Amino acid sequence: MTSDRVTAASQCLLEHWQLNTRLEKLAPHLLPRRKQEAYQVQELIEQQSTQPLAAWKLAATSIAGQKHIGVSGPLIGRYIAERVMPSGSVIPFGNNGMKVAEIEFAFRFGSDLPPRATPYSTDEIFEAVASMHPAIEIPDSRFEHFERVGELSLIADNACAHWLCIGETAPDDWRNLDLAAFTPTGQIRGKEPVTGKGANVLGSPYAAMEWFVNELSSLGITAKAGQMVSTGTCLVPMPISPHDHVTGDFGPLGRVEVTLGS
Repeated sequence: MTSDRVTAASQCLLEHWQLNTRLEKLAPHLLPRRKQEAYQVQELIEQQSTQPLAAWKLAATSIAGQKHIGVSGPLIGRYIAERVMPSGSVIPFGNNGMKVAEIEFAFRFGSDLPPRATPYSTDEIFEAVASMHPAIEIPDSRFEHFERVGELSLIADNACAHWLCIGETAPDDWRNLDLAAFTPTGQIRGKEPVTGKGANVLGSPYAAMEWFVNELSSLGITAKAGQMVSTGTCLVPMPISPHDHVTGDFGPLGRVEVTLGS
């Protein structure tokens, strides 16, 4: 896949993102052939922002999620600053095809973790983490049938990154908790709450962060200070509609909420 073809594939997906439209699949001459090529396609999304990359996301961090979209493991996506909002924001619903909200742990790095030959340990990674935040992700795909297009196309599609809402910094007590056993709750106003578990995220948010940093390192990419990582949904994604109000309740670690517009 030449540089021109990477650019063309990224421009194709970006155009659908900006127009809020979808396509059936990438044309054969634009389809990435390897994982590295797929990440090159999504990397060009960063150039659409004048600000540094704000956040990363993990997708398909549960076995059920992987089966649903036909992938063998987690995927990484990028969030430009314009797509990361504070708790209490109103975000457009638009032509969202996935129509779900996800309740997630998010972590902010306080120092860089550059690529290296040896894997990072969980302890090393969390020494570099400055804070934890409750988060709500509203994903979407540029593909009409995202569950059918395969791993490389989904990576190129920025792992279905769309909108990310970040809550206030959690009390530092989170470092003393078993986040795998932690049970965040999600709720759409007027509907029954849904309870999840940290263990639904690759066994624990700690394991998810270890996988993420070392996968990024293998791609030659630095996890930078100030960037955030949303580690994947802790509960079954909640169906959403325009004008819904979504809350993620992390108990002593705080709350996050977002309202969906038209």
